[in-house]
Amino acid sequence: MMQITHCPLCDSPQSNEFACDKRREYLRCCRCALVWVPPEYYLDRAAERSEYDKHNNDVHDPGYRRFLGRVFEPLRAELAAGAHGLDFGCGPGPALAHMLEEAGFTVSLYDPFYFPDPGALELDYDFITATEVVEHLHRPGHELDRLWRLLKPGGVLAVMTKLVIDAQAFARWHYKNDPTHVAFFSRETWRWWAAQHHAELTFHGQDVVLLRKVGKRSSV
Repeated sequence: MMQITHCPLCDSPQSNEFACDKRREYLRCCRCALVWVPPEYYLDRAAERSEYDKHNNDVHDPGYRRFLGRVFEPLRAELAAGAHGLDFGCGPGPALAHMLEEAGFTVSLYDPFYFPDPGALELDYDFITATEVVEHLHRPGHELDRLWRLLKPGGVLAVMTKLVIDAQAFARWHYKNDPTHVAFFSRETWRWWAAQHHAELTFHGQDVVLLRKVGKRSSV
């Protein structure tokens, strides 16, 4: 059934029902293919914070470092020595930022719950990371556009999020069961977004997306 509700990524008024379970319904945008949860299912801020407080992301945990390595390694290969980046949505334990600093880069932090520093969103960056973040965004179009504006020409936005495959896989997908996950991207969605922003897009593995801002890379 056609829903007259605007997509939170591209603002299209046309989305179709994609899936439904005991908890929520999920719509799929007819323009950008984002699968999204209507706002009436969002947690309030206190409940959302409570869910995030359950996470225990220890930078010294070898397993967690291997997990982050899926985005760290392809991103590092794209960066010039001494590049300055932003870890957006870094959480209470900014492990990826720590790994990047170990590799000689400098990293600013921003998280609306744990590092709510508005000054970090007023600088220009050589790279921005958003690991396991975009699926939580209530306004992904607004937030991604803001991050894109912060990137210098030639800069890289590195995103890590699990990708939608099809309706059958989605129905049994554990990723949708997290109540804070409200926006689900696919390769089709990222191709649409990259085309809109004239970005160079590469996929790495099953859940890492790099988007380079076309233009001359700044010297560092």
